[in-house]
Amino acid sequence: MTVAPSSPSAMLTRAHASSNPDKAIRVQRANEYPHEVWFFLACMIGLIAVFRFLAFVSSKVFRRRNFDLSQDSEKGFSSQSTNRALNLRNIPLVLVNMYRITAFRFTLDFGSFSINLAEVVLTSMYMAALFVWAFINTTDVSGTKFDVAYWSNRTGVLAASQLPLITALGTKNNVISWITGVSYEKLNYLHRMSARVVFVLSWVHAGSRVSFSRIRGLSKDLSQPWLIWGLLATSCLSLLCIISIKPVRSRAYEFFFYSHLALVLFQTYVWPSFVVWGVERAIRFVRVILLNHSFSGNGTLDATTELLTPKLVRLTLKRPQHFKWSPGQAVYLITPSVSTLPFEAHPFTIASYDSQMLTSPEELSSSAVSTCSSKNNVDVPSSSLQSHWKEVVFLINVREGFTKRLSHIAARKGTFKVYIDGPYGHSHDSSSYDTSVFIAGGTGVSYTLPLLLATIEGARKGQSICQRVTFIWCIRDSEHIKWISDVLAQALTQAPDFLKIDIRIFVTESSQSSDSLDLRNPGMPLPNRPAQTPISEKGVGIPSSSVLRLIHLSSVKVSQGRPILAKLLAEEAEKTRGGSMWVTGLRFPVSGPSVVLRGGASVTLHVESFGYA
Repeated sequence: MTVAPSSPSAMLTRAHASSNPDKAIRVQRANEYPHEVWFFLACMIGLIAVFRFLAFVSSKVFRRRNFDLSQDSEKGFSSQSTNRALNLRNIPLVLVNMYRITAFRFTLDFGSFSINLAEVVLTSMYMAALFVWAFINTTDVSGTKFDVAYWSNRTGVLAASQLPLITALGTKNNVISWITGVSYEKLNYLHRMSARVVFVLSWVHAGSRVSFSRIRGLSKDLSQPWLIWGLLATSCLSLLCIISIKPVRSRAYEFFFYSHLALVLFQTYVWPSFVVWGVERAIRFVRVILLNHSFSGNGTLDATTELLTPKLVRLTLKRPQHFKWSPGQAVYLITPSVSTLPFEAHPFTIASYDSQMLTSPEELSSSAVSTCSSKNNVDVPSSSLQSHWKEVVFLINVREGFTKRLSHIAARKGTFKVYIDGPYGHSHDSSSYDTSVFIAGGTGVSYTLPLLLATIEGARKGQSICQRVTFIWCIRDSEHIKWISDVLAQALTQAPDFLKIDIRIFVTESSQSSDSLDLRNPGMPLPNRPAQTPISEKGVGIPSSSVLRLIHLSSVKVSQGRPILAKLLAEEAEKTRGGSMWVTGLRFPVSGPSVVLRGGASVTLHVESFGYA
């Protein structure tokens, strides 16, 4: 046998490998484990997508069930309510309700910071995955466990590999949201959580490398670019995490945003993250151009403002015909003439509903007169309604900064150019539920009002099994009713007879306008004011005609005080025994597993809270 002579370089490589047998193993695992982590994350995202598909199919199946059962009379409901025996057929619903209550209604509160159990589990799973792959198989060939040489570089590689994921979770147009159905503002929690886990992992890596450098001589390594830039990147990430805490984001969001961008630039080896960020920005730019281009040339970008109260602005935007949105969605408003910087974008929920119920002013007028006379014996005019059905309307709270400047323009009913970016968020379908309960306070009605309008339209078209709707709105002053009085009154006249609607408006503070109303059905007592004390008529603060028209409808009840939500929801759950109930707006449980097992309502809870800042 003839052996070919080896080259000097090959001999040197084999000699080095024989003198350090751990290096090849370390390098191989440091390269493979980040891929395995990404495979694990992809499987989790795929699993959520499968559950989303099954939930979608299930909702379609339930929507096609027998309508005769969902249209039972009140007598039928009462007969159901007497049946308290355990029903084993309800076990699947019991499991679903147990999951909902456990995952989303149990919260951990730390001051103003609150997270639910689902977020705790996701955070724990993500941390466990990264640290397991960071410290697993770290025993060297001599048997030393947790050899620092094995996990030192590996932790750095794992941390760097997560930067594209962190970037994707923080963008508004991301593939994860499209796959899972989770809106971008909800994913922003995972963006912050994953960044903080990577922050910890980065300092584990940095600490181990500094420890190595002390052994070999710290002064020698301090002159190396890899150590200088590594410490700079980790320090910037640390500062980024500090200024990302909720108090800073809430009180100085613009400072947080711009410093966020500046500090990210000091990260090294993050070109995949910039690719993700660049693609998302390109998508947003194209969307803004397409959505705000006026094909008809009718001044589509002109927005009008109205100062409804000193603390609330109504902004109305003529929408282009090609712009569509669903109830509950939000857009970002870009207002170069109002914002500090011309490219600032501010998020607001769309308070109007893209509906085909009213297609012309003539139809609106005739429909209002005919339906009002038959259902409520009240005449509801068509004035000022067209904007809520055919345009994009926003109810904006006045605070500091951008909204303060906006209120100054609204005080003189000024107009300006607005560019819209969106819509964003996922609309939640209530058509497969027997009962829907919408709860909001103040400008939160921007979210619940379109859902109510969508429920009414679905019932009119026969696309919904919903039989009961309860709309609860808490406001400080009865004059706030005029924010939505016209459109709400018209919507009630459009509702079919079989859809039972209960509008409950609670005025939580006494005022001149409140005192001039005959407020019925008092709720929770206000401080220093008994709940049963009748409101005196002082002859001042007379409410507007639109408010008076609304409160005279039989389905509308205006009360003084705060709502006793537990009692109201328990009553609705009792009326929905054997059916399904959708609640949006609060966090405490309505119907537990034991109630469902005995034929009680299966309750789906949705809490809409914008936690992006």
